[in-house]
Order: sequence, then structure tokens, then C-alpha cells
Amino acid sequence: MPPVMSVVSSAREAEIVVFLAANGLSGAAREPLAGDASARRYERLRKADGETLILVDTPAPADDLVPFIAIGAELAAIGLSVPAVLAADVERGLAIQDDFGSETFSRLLADGADPQPLYEMATDALITIHRGWPEGAAQRLALPVYDPALFIAQTRLFIDAYVPVALGRPLSDADRSAFETAWRTVLEPVCAGAPSLLLRDYHVDNLMRLDRPGGKAAGLIDFQSAGWGPRAYDLVSLLEDARRDVAPDLAEAMVARYLAACPDTDAAAFRRAMAVLGAARHTRIVAIFVRLALSQGRRSYLVHLPRVWRLLEAQLAKPELAPVAAWFDRHLPPDTRAAFVVPETI
Repeated sequence: MPPVMSVVSSAREAEIVVFLAANGLSGAAREPLAGDASARRYERLRKADGETLILVDTPAPADDLVPFIAIGAELAAIGLSVPAVLAADVERGLAIQDDFGSETFSRLLADGADPQPLYEMATDALITIHRGWPEGAAQRLALPVYDPALFIAQTRLFIDAYVPVALGRPLSDADRSAFETAWRTVLEPVCAGAPSLLLRDYHVDNLMRLDRPGGKAAGLIDFQSAGWGPRAYDLVSLLEDARRDVAPDLAEAMVARYLAACPDTDAAAFRRAMAVLGAARHTRIVAIFVRLALSQGRRSYLVHLPRVWRLLEAQLAKPELAPVAAWFDRHLPPDTRAAFVVPETI
């Protein structure tokens, strides 16, 4: 009997073949594309006439494909570029969408492109969202609300996935409770401001340069996990990237650009929010990278741990993070942080 995974893979392939045939693409050449940390999978479809499209294959359509289509329609309506979904079988988690090409911002930067215009495009897209998101759209789309409880639930992964490996033991219930109390203290003021669409994974890997005018030049390709929450989250996600260093003067210029375009924003409160939300995001990402290495053997993510820890330590040094910093100082000695490496025996 063949392994279970082979049976599943063959069954899925049969569904894809039927889906492509139903949409006139049975003769298209198929080229797998590199994925990310999610279970979503992509293929480039190349038709005989040279046109290319993208096949999306997701095992969780209700949590992935359905919101991608709905949120994408709202983003397109306010003038941003998102892949048009040309065909979809929502029940099976399959879709065909526009091909935005291969010019991700991350690839362009790796090839030596000037980062300034790329980060300006990315920042301007956030400005467009925060100034133009339709009233009532969050409720209509039933977006998850990023309130203190949700952020705390996400940071809790750190004490579940990272701390036991770093310390060699789990935390006590009292220490876990203190962790959550510290985060609640710093998150509640941040989440009290005016919310907007929160894209969640907003960074250069998920942005593409398009040959389109104005604000349409930046293509957004990953927003299915979007929610409703603090406006500062996506900007700090962009500027404090887990996978690449962003020059401090460039990051500061983008914050200034955003604040200049949003004069009603309390600049000091916005910067405090960036610090708290950045720290929460970095805490969760440290745990995600270690979990990927432990559970899936995806050790390539570990190369980014020192950077994420540096970013986290920089935020913990700010006064608005004092309760969280005190918890880290009490429970995680320095040698369990940036220098920590998942053992080769995993």
C-alpha cells in the first residue's frame, strides 16, 4: 500500500486536473513557485499563447481563499492593485488569478534596486488603506478584531514553543499569567485608538512592483489573514522586517512620510503603538521560526533569529514596554535569547 501522503497528493492532483480542464487550461504548462511558511501552494500556468496565470491551491479555503476574494475586492475598490481572481472552486480551495510576475520587492532589493521608492510605494499603499477603507467593510467582511486578547493569544505561542526549548522546562502557571498581564498592560492603550484594516503580513516578500500608474504600482498579494486593528501594525511590520535589515534613516523617513499624510494622527501615540506592536510581532515570530524548525525541520528560518531578537530587544528598551521588559529580564537570561540555537538533533 502506498504511503498516505502519496494517496492524498494523487487525489489532490486529480482535483486540480479537473479544475484546470473546466477552465480551459488543461494544456497549460505548470511551474511550481516557491512558497512561504503557510500551507498555501502556487503554480504558474503558461498557456500556448504565452499568457501566464497563477494557480492557487489551499487546504483551508474558508480561512484563506474566501477572505482573499472578499478583501481583495475592497482593496481594488479603493484603487490598490490586487490579483484578480478569474475562476475559483471555493469548496475545493482552488483558484486561478492574475500573474503579477516575479518582481517582488524583496527580489528587487536583492538585485540592488534603490530601496527608497519601493518603501515609499509600500507606505503609500498603507496611507491609501487607512484614509480610504470603506465604512462598515470590516463588519461586512466579519474581520477578526485585533484587540489585546487576540494579540496576547498570539504572543502566548512564545511561552509554548520557545521558552520550554530555551530553558529546558515549561513555565509555571504563575509565570505564564505574569507574561499575559505584562502584555495586557502595554497593549490596552495601543488598541484604544481608531482602527483600520490590518493586513498582518505586510513586508517586501508580499509586495510586487507592477507597470501601473501611481498607487497601483505596488501589487498586494497576501492579505487573506487581514483583520481590524491598530493602524501602526502594518507599518512596523514593513519597517522591522524579520528577514532583512532596513536602514534606520529609511525607516524613520517612512514613518515621517506616513505621519505627514495623516495629519490628524497623534504622532507620539503612533510611535508608541509601533513600539508595542513591533515587540508583540517579534515575540510571536521568534516562536514561529523555532516551531517551524522543531516540527517541520525547516531550519532555514533560524538564520533570522538573531535579527528578530535585536529588533525585539530594541523595542523592549523603550519605556512603553517596561512591564514586558521586566518579565523578559526575570525569566529569560541573555544567553537564552539571540545566541540561542535549536539543537541539531531535532
